Amino acid sequence: MGGTKVHEVMTDRPRCVTAETTVSEAAQLMKSDDVGSLPVLDGEQLAGMITDRDIVVRAIAEGKDPRGMPVREVASRELVRVNADDDLSSALQLMASQQVRRLPVVDDDGRLVGILAQADVAREAKDKDSGQMLQDISQSPAGPRV
Repeated sequence: MGGTKVHEVMTDRPRCVTAETTVSEAAQLMKSDDVGSLPVLDGEQLAGMITDRDIVVRAIAEGKDPRGMPVREVASRELVRVNADDDLSSALQLMASQQVRRLPVVDDDGRLVGILAQADVAREAKDKDSGQMLQDISQSPAGPRV
């Protein structure tokens, strides 16, 4: 994958929510799109990510009502992200070191332009090193993490 750029394999125009979208609406979008996370936008700027785990741990397990709760109350704001022009190999190393399967992709102005998912990389993976990197992303000392 030497020389391949993130924008060449990322998913363009991912489904997004705003900070004011309700948690239950975000969960319904995740279900209909069969994804475990959604970018949270403030205008065109990436403001956070909401994951199925955020919903369970920060809303449901806390006894909060997800129907009226805005996404901003449970979304992750500390994000690992990559630039669309970054080398794919660097993005893979970042995914492995951070144990994440999806990375938001931004342009030079911080606008969300896509999502780099493990599935995108798998389609592009053609050599043994890429396959090993995918395995590294999926494994942690405590087992696989979404």
